[in-house]
Amino acid sequence: MTRTIPRFLQGTFNFKGRGLDEPIPLDGLSYEVPENAESKVVYFRAGNSSDDVVNLILLRDGETMRMFPLGMKSSIHFPMVIQEPLPPHTKLEIVLKAAAGLPGSVFIDIGLMEETAGS
Repeated sequence: MTRTIPRFLQGTFNFKGRGLDEPIPLDGLSYEVPENAESKVVYFRAGNSSDDVVNLILLRDGETMRMFPLGMKSSIHFPMVIQEPLPPHTKLEIVLKAAAGLPGSVFIDIGLMEETAGS
């Protein structure tokens, strides 16, 4: 029997851009797949309060997995059509890239489904 548990990475994050080549980590937006489990990212929602485009990047074990460009003063919902299984100990993190000096806030809601083999 498989046990499925929804997991969420959510929050509001203020930022000041460092340049489009300089990622800004978003504290608290990380997730590691537990031992004996597998996870999938099922959706990604985000909003941007700034006056310019920002790029939110989903990292998988430190490497780019997906990029989510987000227009100025806008929001978007990305259903994840391609859902790769993430094995145990895979670490997901979100970083933001924005023009140098750009102030703003991003609002993020990421949904994951974690599956654990049960007895």
